[in-house]
Amino acid sequence: MPAVNTVLVVGGGPAGTAVSILLAQAGVAVELVEVKPDATAIGSGITLQGNALRVLRQLGVWDQILSAGYPFDSLGLRAPDADGTLLVEMPDARTGGADLPATVGMPRPELARILLDRAAEVGVKFRFGTTHTALAQDDSGIDVSFADGSTGRYDLVIGADGIRSWTRRALGIELETRSTGMGIWRAFTGRPESVVRTDLIYGGPCYIAGYCPTGQDSLYAYLVEDAQDRSVLTPEQQLAAMRELSTGYHGPWDLIRELLDDPSSINYTWFETHVLEGDWHRGRVVLIGDAAHSCPPTLAQGAAQALVDAAVLAELLIGAHDLDEQLWAAFTARRFDRAKAVVDASNQLGQWLLDHERGDVPALMGRISALVSVPA
Repeated sequence: MPAVNTVLVVGGGPAGTAVSILLAQAGVAVELVEVKPDATAIGSGITLQGNALRVLRQLGVWDQILSAGYPFDSLGLRAPDADGTLLVEMPDARTGGADLPATVGMPRPELARILLDRAAEVGVKFRFGTTHTALAQDDSGIDVSFADGSTGRYDLVIGADGIRSWTRRALGIELETRSTGMGIWRAFTGRPESVVRTDLIYGGPCYIAGYCPTGQDSLYAYLVEDAQDRSVLTPEQQLAAMRELSTGYHGPWDLIRELLDDPSSINYTWFETHVLEGDWHRGRVVLIGDAAHSCPPTLAQGAAQALVDAAVLAELLIGAHDLDEQLWAAFTARRFDRAKAVVDASNQLGQWLLDHERGDVPALMGRISALVSVPA
């Protein structure tokens, strides 16, 4: 019998929906609250590495992911020259195992829809447009008050509510989320036939220029620059700024640039990072995903690490009889060091670029690939 019978999950992203699915499949009564009115309308594209795909298969959604996304097994490096010369195409690590692709790119809203549909199928109850306003713990449970005036009592609350987690703040946890010094332009648009994998260009007017196919007819492209306040720009000005930056890149970028014509498809964010040191729980409340650790997308491991958090936590809750310190110690032992290693490596890659330092990128990426290839 699982260690918990009733669970409140806060946050409808990959971490929250994944842990909800796994617990509900085991017979736990799960309620998921999401402050946004529609969790499927957020974001452009997402890169899912093999270790993320391994968890998605465990959730029972692999066929839908494969149908909605674009799988590929290699990584290209191009030069910032007038032709966008392909320097090398290399096999990418299959971190989910030999029977899964190295990578799947897909539209982020499609991933959200697939996970939410699966959660509903296994009995998770949803409440959108609200979140908790108070958490009161005792020895046997947690009384929760919600913004809509309702209340509930649960054995456990899982805070999967993102980098600026309200659950984390409600627990009084002080955690510095800092900018790494980089900003990223992202655009979701059509896919030229020549784009069949992620290609990266280092140098030129930006630190990184890249793209990832997300379907037969779509991709997302990105440009990484020094972090700037781009919020003063109108959507039309943002589109013009990204197009102008992209003129420093060629090859497939010349085709992509012609497709960048929709201001609403452009977004700009800063790279941010944090790691919650020590335990990620306080009594009967636990944090997972970006609420506990967040890394810039230099290794494309953010979603993967959130999904692995969910899988490990669910496994421990389902396999234990009590919600005790032994369970929490096991969760910390299996997740903290590994998640921190990924965050630190992601930050190191960015710092080398900021410092114009030629670090040992292949060794670092090889070390992290080996680490995440082994299930946590």
